[in-house]
Amino acid sequence: MEAKTIKKNKVLKGVVVSDKMQKTVVVEVTRFVEHKKYGKRIKKTKNYKAHDENNVKKIGDVVEIEETKPMSKDKHFKVII
Repeated sequence: MEAKTIKKNKVLKGVVVSDKMQKTVVVEVTRFVEHKKYGKRIKKTKNYKAHDENNVKKIGDVVEIEETKPMSKDKHFKVII
């Protein structure tokens, strides 16, 4: 028998930067990447749209978002904390 591997959904931590949409927040996720040639750490940020069912998250809140099936064209995450 083959052992089935269960794929874990990606979980990211970031800060809410916009809450102007209904049931959606924009979360800015910051990560550090090491430069291939020079070895210096570079800060990279990316914005993700996440589903917030009850509209409880406000600008400045630190949240965790989890990858889900697509809910719309741009929204592929949901707020878990």
